Amino acid sequence: MLQTPSGGAGSGTAARDSGLMSIGTVLNVLRDEFPEVTISKIRFLESEGLIEPQRTPSGYRKFSAADVERLGHVLRMQRDHYLPLKVIREHLDAMERGEAVSLPVVGRQRTADDVPAAQPEGRTVARIGRAELLAAADIGEEELAEWEAYGLLAPLADGAYDAEAVTVASLVAELGRFGIEPRHLRVMKAAAEREAGLVDQVVAPLRRHRNPQTRAHAEARAKELADLTVKLHAALVQAALGVRLP
Repeated sequence: MLQTPSGGAGSGTAARDSGLMSIGTVLNVLRDEFPEVTISKIRFLESEGLIEPQRTPSGYRKFSAADVERLGHVLRMQRDHYLPLKVIREHLDAMERGEAVSLPVVGRQRTADDVPAAQPEGRTVARIGRAELLAAADIGEEELAEWEAYGLLAPLADGAYDAEAVTVASLVAELGRFGIEPRHLRVMKAAAEREAGLVDQVVAPLRRHRNPQTRAHAEARAKELADLTVKLHAALVQAALGVRLP
């Protein structure tokens, strides 16, 4: 944790408080390196015991610089090494105890060879094999097959998966702990596809443009619109439930 200057109790508390960040601020800090990270993702990692932010008396999360650094490590190991959360937690805990530990290896690590040499419109796609997906999400073949049957996950043409499948699988598994079954999630899948279709309608003309810079702008615009639709969806769900999340 962060060290605070010596002094009276009041000054020490103020120093600690001044170094803490809201979840929104943490999101902005992380998005420079992890543009796809969301508040829901941060909350999920907290629920899995990867981070333990402080709480204000009213229940709002407050993150220290050490919390943000740990989050970065978690997201990096998920993105680059496809490690399951349990392995990541054990690895980071060992590091914090001062133990000399090497990075665990689970399946194939992401390398430059994972991305095709020439991607259209400057897009890069990180891929993960079926065995790596099972290990990273800590699920079995039967679960994955069921989720595929309901359309929640689907392999690419070559049998591999987009790396985002790890996040989807982890969230489906987490919802399952609350009794929400894959068949219940088809409505979410359908809603996501409709929202994606709406975004695609907006950026499709830019993607077809001859100018490479315009096509690159289409990808930036798609990410911006995707972020806005996710935020709107979350706000609508909260409003419908009558809840307010910190």
